[in-house]
Amino acid sequence: MTTAVSTVDASVNSRRWWLLGAIVAMATLYSMTILIVGVILPQIQGTLSVTPDQISWTITFNILATAVVTPLTGWLTGRFGWRPVMLSCLAGFTLSTLACGLAQSLEQLVVFRVLQGGLGAPLVPLAQAVVLSVFPRHQHGLATSIFGMGVVVGPIFGPVYGGYLSEIYNWRWAFFMIVPFALLALSMLWTLLPEGGKKSRINFAWTGFIGLAVALSCLQLILDRGQRLDWFDSAEIVTEAVIGVAGFAVYLIHSLVSRTPLLNLRLLAIRNYTLGLIIVTVYGMLNFTPMVILPTMLKNLGGYPESIIGILIAGRGSGAVVGFFVANWVNRMDPRVGISAGFLLQAWSGWHMMGFNMDVAMFDVLLASLTQGLAVGLIWVPLTVSTFARIDTGYMAETSAVYHLLRNVGSSIFISLSVTTIIRTSAKNHAHLSEFVSPFNEVLRSFDYATIYDLGNLADLARLNSELTDQAQMIGFLSAFGLYTLMCVAVVPLILLIQPAKKGAKDT
Repeated sequence: MTTAVSTVDASVNSRRWWLLGAIVAMATLYSMTILIVGVILPQIQGTLSVTPDQISWTITFNILATAVVTPLTGWLTGRFGWRPVMLSCLAGFTLSTLACGLAQSLEQLVVFRVLQGGLGAPLVPLAQAVVLSVFPRHQHGLATSIFGMGVVVGPIFGPVYGGYLSEIYNWRWAFFMIVPFALLALSMLWTLLPEGGKKSRINFAWTGFIGLAVALSCLQLILDRGQRLDWFDSAEIVTEAVIGVAGFAVYLIHSLVSRTPLLNLRLLAIRNYTLGLIIVTVYGMLNFTPMVILPTMLKNLGGYPESIIGILIAGRGSGAVVGFFVANWVNRMDPRVGISAGFLLQAWSGWHMMGFNMDVAMFDVLLASLTQGLAVGLIWVPLTVSTFARIDTGYMAETSAVYHLLRNVGSSIFISLSVTTIIRTSAKNHAHLSEFVSPFNEVLRSFDYATIYDLGNLADLARLNSELTDQAQMIGFLSAFGLYTLMCVAVVPLILLIQPAKKGAKDT
């Protein structure tokens, strides 16, 4: 009898790990699409003959759809269960990704990108909810570290492989490469994914959903268009801000007075969950920002080719893999140790980047990437485990959706803030540096500039202006790295407030 029970337990445990493998594959594929379009935008723009402002909608509307649908994950799961929602969303995501590669016009591509973002939005939060529900609590650290690799590593390697395929063939293959692997993940989940998560009776809070959808849509539009429209000097941005605040107020009031809110705000009474949401927002701010601004700096100022830039940024992936394995060991101790160590490593990498110049060596960039990847891995596991340690299994899908929503919102906010910092600081420093370009400047004379530039020659003035522009932009990037470093340090006091799990807690 004992032997039979042991055999059943071994079979159940083996099935869990196979299920985790399928979920990691799915999460990796979805995460790859987050940044992959940024690499192939110039090719798409040329093929479809559209302006830079028009082609940016392929990213904006995808992010909007993701932001709007993500909060629905809890309701969809409660209404239909894990299996129908995940399989349907993965199938829809796969078809919409294929359609993106087949699109013949900008309008078609935007529509398919909306479907790709909306149908794929529930996949990652629901996958995390399934992992935390299926595995016993004593295995949450290891399971979360393996799952986190897909979420974090996917956006790093996606642009590398997508850019490589687009160079060999064309931009369509960046989408096509996702499809066969997505079909494989779908077949595995069809076989392994159990039923679960469905509740006997659940109502949909339309009022709260519409309010939150309006607020998130306005926020994303402000972040995407703010810099081009000069922020609150634009009537459009002011209008979007007013509408967004009104929408969020509707959502907040409905959540406080309704018996069946879209997202249960009462869960914020759990200290670790609330702290986890704040910290994961900062985590999201820091996660993707270097991958967005570093390639631009290396290409425009450092003169690096795209292939080398891809390898240097991909170093984050190698560091993240090591970080996830280390985090599984660190997680056995106080979670505050791993989370604090991760953010301090991030701070060190930011301080290291603040020493970059236009002649930055590949080793220095690779060191920063590896460090950031290691830090990402160290933070994710203890942060996720401690955030959901006191959450009931029935609320996993809902709370996980909010967790990943804030991670994405934090990323959008900080990328926009960093780009604004670079642009405005560059303009300010260009004006400041230009003040010193004068034949009456004794300091400038001491460098014997006349042997290089003739201030009476228009061609030399243009070359000198180009040099000043590059130097001003470099200062702008350094300012953005300084902001990054500041955020890393600022979040550490919140980490100390996290309550460690009690030893000997019940394993469920």
